[in-house]
Amino acid sequence: MTHDAALANSPHPYDLLTPDTILDAMEAAGYTVSGRLFALNSYENRVYQVGLEDAPPVIAKFYRPGRWSEAAIREEHTFSRELVEADIPVVAPLTMPSGDTLGQHGDFLFTVFPQRGGQAPDVSVTDTLYRLGQWLGRLQNVGASTPFQHRPPMNLLDGIEQNNQLLLEGDWIPQDLRPAWDSLIPDLIQASAAAIDAAGPVEELRLHGDCHAGNILCRDEQMLLVDLDDCRTGPAIQDMWLLLNGEDHERGAQLGELLEGYEMFREFNRRERHLIEPLRCYRQISHCAWLAKRWDDPAFPRFFPWFAQPRFWSDQVLALREQLAALQAPSISLPGQF
Repeated sequence: MTHDAALANSPHPYDLLTPDTILDAMEAAGYTVSGRLFALNSYENRVYQVGLEDAPPVIAKFYRPGRWSEAAIREEHTFSRELVEADIPVVAPLTMPSGDTLGQHGDFLFTVFPQRGGQAPDVSVTDTLYRLGQWLGRLQNVGASTPFQHRPPMNLLDGIEQNNQLLLEGDWIPQDLRPAWDSLIPDLIQASAAAIDAAGPVEELRLHGDCHAGNILCRDEQMLLVDLDDCRTGPAIQDMWLLLNGEDHERGAQLGELLEGYEMFREFNRRERHLIEPLRCYRQISHCAWLAKRWDDPAFPRFFPWFAQPRFWSDQVLALREQLAALQAPSISLPGQF
């Protein structure tokens, strides 16, 4: 039986998140809703623009049941409020009329944000990277002030192994590609371990966790960091490397520009650049495992149909071979560094 056939008649928690349920949840939290509801692009959680009577619309996020504990979600909210209090431009949850930032309706935990517009920054512009570096330095000063208690740290090697095991146990990799896949994974782990050793001891702190250009809004020369859903404990470089692109020398120059702004507010351990390729490897395999774990959600086969096709997995084998070469190559150099 195929994955799609096995899941065809399986109920999913989000099947219960009907428009009436969403509006009822908002009303129970103290909002006077107009009945206007617009679904926004989001797969891990469900996010909606909700119209209010005599007030601008707000954004309601309904957390995926079972993903985070209530305590872990509240840590996200606490971190967001700390950042706002430090004058760092983050879109933080609103305190609802009920008096809390977190609501519950049936099995769903939800929060509400102000509606903010903008577009992703052009990270090819050096001034943009410099300004982002300044904000990240200040954000990570706040992140270093106290640890998370309920959110997991980034454990790269264990994460690669565990996510690979999930894919194997789910029989996701086509049999004709298994020999290539199975030979790559140990080499990727070994090369990642060598790069982690080259970095040496690094400080771990609370992070945004998923700081790419799509999670930054720019409008009228202002920047806003959004979506701390993946905030967790890890190395500082995690909040930087997703902003880099291009060839090695281009990424090195971009990182140098970020750090010029960052180090106005916080010292950076330059050896953390050795972690970029292990982090990229972890993200590649974690993304595949994420899709596999979410395949019972009807939205995923609909929006990611290619995941269950052999072509996707042959492309992944090629991408992981390229990643192995990147892991075995020298780490990117910063301007003036050899």
